Amino acid sequence: MRTTTLGVNGPTVGRIGLGTMGMSFGYDPQGRDDATSVSVIRQALDLGVTLIDTADVYGPYTNEELVGQALAGRREDAVLVTKGGLTMSEEGLGFNGRPDHLRAAIDASLKRLGTDYVDLYFLHRIDPEVPLEESWGALGEIADAGKVRAIGLSEVGLAEIQRAESVRRVDAVESEMSLFTRGSMTDVLPYLRDRGIAFLPYSPLGRGLLTGRFSAPSDLTDGDWRSGLPRFTEEAMRANQAQVDAVHEVARRHEATAGQVALAWLLEQGEHIVPIPGTKNPRYLAENAAAADLVLSTADLAALDALPAPVGARE
Repeated sequence: MRTTTLGVNGPTVGRIGLGTMGMSFGYDPQGRDDATSVSVIRQALDLGVTLIDTADVYGPYTNEELVGQALAGRREDAVLVTKGGLTMSEEGLGFNGRPDHLRAAIDASLKRLGTDYVDLYFLHRIDPEVPLEESWGALGEIADAGKVRAIGLSEVGLAEIQRAESVRRVDAVESEMSLFTRGSMTDVLPYLRDRGIAFLPYSPLGRGLLTGRFSAPSDLTDGDWRSGLPRFTEEAMRANQAQVDAVHEVARRHEATAGQVALAWLLEQGEHIVPIPGTKNPRYLAENAAAADLVLSTADLAALDALPAPVGARE
């Protein structure tokens, strides 16, 4: 596994990370098995996939326990990432970026994870009712207390990153990015590259669409959150098949998978980019890890860059 650093000042990590949300939340509820998920996380470390990404709200509040179980005895092998600032209730997801909530949230996360620190802690979303500077200042205090080693923002624009940096340096940003979702490339990614800030693209495989695994809504299992997304309608999936076929064509030239091509394209976008594809399948984990060694040609990159925007909003 090739490595990079988590930003200019961060720890060394494998170029590919692991997102664990789907092990407990959102995707394919019928396919979840905690024992297999624990095994996949440990296999990830063996493969050099050292960045493990979770959040308190995944589950809700059970995914961190699963990750903590998997890392028992191997904590120092992992670069552990979690998040706070979202809540779950009967009404669904909510925001809470109040400093008192964030201070309590990190303590609860540490307990569930079975550790006394995390390597990177994200404000999961900006709370529209709380000034960003207050939430960000609280994360800085948490870092000063030694509970986290770096802090970051999730799903933010350039103006919000700059507002936070007026208070304290942003160590990392996590936002959705893939061949199907390129909004961050306009201004956020150039700013992060110039500043040496890490970028963690989540859903780097287009929530599975770029792998070719899903060609119709019926391919999703009952209860899968993706079934309600605009890109997973019959019309959108049919319209976007040409883009998926183009990714497969590049993959065939390299005897690789379409998912590996999608990940390799992301790695070409910057030195401190660490995609975090999620999987609970050992075979897909190994495929994703191998993408770190796939080298795309100039012609490959040009073809992928030229793909048209997909039909359907991402959410």
